[in-house]
Amino acid sequence: MSRLIIRKVAVLGAGVMGAQIAAHCANASVPVILFDLPKEGDPNAIAKKAVDGLKKLDPAPLATRDRAQFIDVANYGSDLEKLRDCDLIIEAIAEKMEWKLDLYAKVAPFIRPDAIFASNTSGLSINALAEGMPEAARSRFCGIHFFNPPRYMALVELIATRSTDPATLDALEAWLTTRLGKSIVRAKDTPNFVANRVGVFSILAVMHHTARMGLGFDEVDALTGPIIGRPKSATYRTADVVGLDTLAHVIGTMDATLADDPWHAYFKSPEWLAGLIAKGALGQKTKGGIFRKEGKVINVLDLASGGYRPSAGEVAPEVLAILKNRNPAEKFAQLRASSHPQAQFLWAIFRDVFHYCACQLGAIADNARDVDFAMRWGFGWQQGPFETWQAAGWQTIANAIKNDIESGAAMTNAPLPAWVFDGRQGVHAPDGSWSAFDAALKPRSTLPVYQRQLFPERVLGEAAPDAGVTLWENDGVRLWNLPAKDARIGIISFKSKMHAVGDEVLDGVLEAIARAERDLDGLVIWHEAPFAVGANLAQVVEACKAGQFDRLEKTVAKFQQASMALKHSAVPTVAAVQGMALGGGCEFVMHATHRVMALESYVGLVEAGVGLIPAGGGCKEFALRAAGLASRAAGGDVFPFIQNMFQTIAMANVSKSALQAVELGFAKESDDILFNANELLHVALARARAIAESGYQPPLVQRAVQVAGRNGIATCEMMLINMKEGGFISEWDYRVARAAATALCGGEVETNAKVSEQWILDVERALFVDLLKTEKTQQRIVHMLETGKPLRN
Repeated sequence: MSRLIIRKVAVLGAGVMGAQIAAHCANASVPVILFDLPKEGDPNAIAKKAVDGLKKLDPAPLATRDRAQFIDVANYGSDLEKLRDCDLIIEAIAEKMEWKLDLYAKVAPFIRPDAIFASNTSGLSINALAEGMPEAARSRFCGIHFFNPPRYMALVELIATRSTDPATLDALEAWLTTRLGKSIVRAKDTPNFVANRVGVFSILAVMHHTARMGLGFDEVDALTGPIIGRPKSATYRTADVVGLDTLAHVIGTMDATLADDPWHAYFKSPEWLAGLIAKGALGQKTKGGIFRKEGKVINVLDLASGGYRPSAGEVAPEVLAILKNRNPAEKFAQLRASSHPQAQFLWAIFRDVFHYCACQLGAIADNARDVDFAMRWGFGWQQGPFETWQAAGWQTIANAIKNDIESGAAMTNAPLPAWVFDGRQGVHAPDGSWSAFDAALKPRSTLPVYQRQLFPERVLGEAAPDAGVTLWENDGVRLWNLPAKDARIGIISFKSKMHAVGDEVLDGVLEAIARAERDLDGLVIWHEAPFAVGANLAQVVEACKAGQFDRLEKTVAKFQQASMALKHSAVPTVAAVQGMALGGGCEFVMHATHRVMALESYVGLVEAGVGLIPAGGGCKEFALRAAGLASRAAGGDVFPFIQNMFQTIAMANVSKSALQAVELGFAKESDDILFNANELLHVALARARAIAESGYQPPLVQRAVQVAGRNGIATCEMMLINMKEGGFISEWDYRVARAAATALCGGEVETNAKVSEQWILDVERALFVDLLKTEKTQQRIVHMLETGKPLRN
């Protein structure tokens, strides 16, 4: 398969989706031209406003604010010639067929013959849209449906037309997977494709049974959120986030295009939804929809009164007990048997989605795996519908659905397909996933890009990948390798909860490094997200209560020893980072020889939040980097480089992306940033091998580090005094931040004195233990353990 080279992208349409698609291309260092209609005065005003808006959104579409510089603005009136420079053009205007076709006619003369043109439509016919393109361009036309928000949602549905060149689609899939970090589902050209077809049906089923059983919207959201493996926004909050007008439009598309669907009678917007839209209450974007926040109170629409009331929906205790059952078969049997309205509601919504997916599988998707992944990646479900059904006992659930169809309890009397009862125990097996259209199990894609994913996401029942060979392990760490990939690069994986760093992890890291130096060529620290959430605070609290501060000081010394071992190992160490790398996890990241980071890496020294300072070498590493920068600067003063680092530690700043982690100094410009976290291990192993083959020599332990000393501490203190007097920090925040300043500046020594790395480590360790002995810091640690939130005391 030839490699697709995309040097520049054009996005047509600067609305919510278009602007954020452009932002994500810019994140990936792909220059973008964002087009919209011309406006009087400034022809590019619409696109400019959209780019400015990207900087204000939360969650941020831009990985760093400066990424906006890679988005140029343009308009359809005077700038269409710029399309000739673009290798990929993505149309993302409103979901109106006639508008899209008019735009295609306008831009087609300016699109290069070798460029790819794609529509981000969420459900219009791709073949019908292709009719608006010149015949010669149709082989390079397809659907490319991103989900909102494009930076964070993994799913992209790729939809071919009858004329799309297969090699072009394969190359585009590879580019989207690696360059933009997307998870691809190949969808058929059917209304709303896969994820929206099933997801919107699920919402419609929830709405139907909400009304049938007289439940409140807040009660339903309590039932259809994390407790059943769905996002926190559940059902009705999700509708508000998506936009009630958008939801109604998608429902309208299903109503207009799926007349033969057995569930067609339900493809209508409820009267209350139409009423909200008529009032302009469209959800989150208008500050009110089904839910409305007034002050600190969240209110919910009450259909009985027509007004709003405080949201207070809860799951009934007896239903909660059922949902906590870890055995899926027992849980579903209990839901079916319960007379409680909430249990009956849950069984009904699961049953109807199972029923719908079974009946529509052959029409909407190549196989059941694509349906399950579409719902996981596009709607945030922990399990897809077929996985849930299979886990609960395929034939038992199938017979229960059949009984409900026959009794009239189901939404429609359409029978389950014969293949459901064909002696099977599910749709996912080690050999592949069931295709109703082809009546066969379909294996995974064999595109070369997927060879980069050594541990891809799997569906229930799928064959497990090679688990590797364990070389050594203890309670905290497994040292292993993948002989088929590279037998002489070891992999360290933490086994602790949330990969917290406790004594057993520290012992494991030290032993793994010693073994690697003896038997291997390199080491990679890798496991699924999070990378590490910091020190094991439960162990810390236990030792504090017992007054074992000598033990705690030895643990901190061991932490420093492990960090230094990572940095000065005789073999290269590579940290493969995704998700949170906080506190001690961040310090491990900083000390590794090299970092391979997923874009969505949230890195920071957050010890101030629990009344402590970094003491695993974090302060020392910043002091070293400041000294290095000062040595290359005019005047050689260290403090100007310390100042930002001090603020980063004192404010417990956490990067909002790997790119920002570089800006904050937790990573380096030379590190690798990947957009697809599933490729981390592949690249980290290759990077460790490359460093080893380059004649790697570890850095020397520094004996003469120039530090800011007393003057640096005093200058930091002046900043703190102003913040304290302004009410921005508490007295204890001041005390903790001053300790951080002292460690960063090398202790109470002369300004610009030269000290050793070990000196700085000793300073940060002593200050850390002193803080641990205080009541207020202990209160902060306990509060964090109990609530997950920092305490301001």
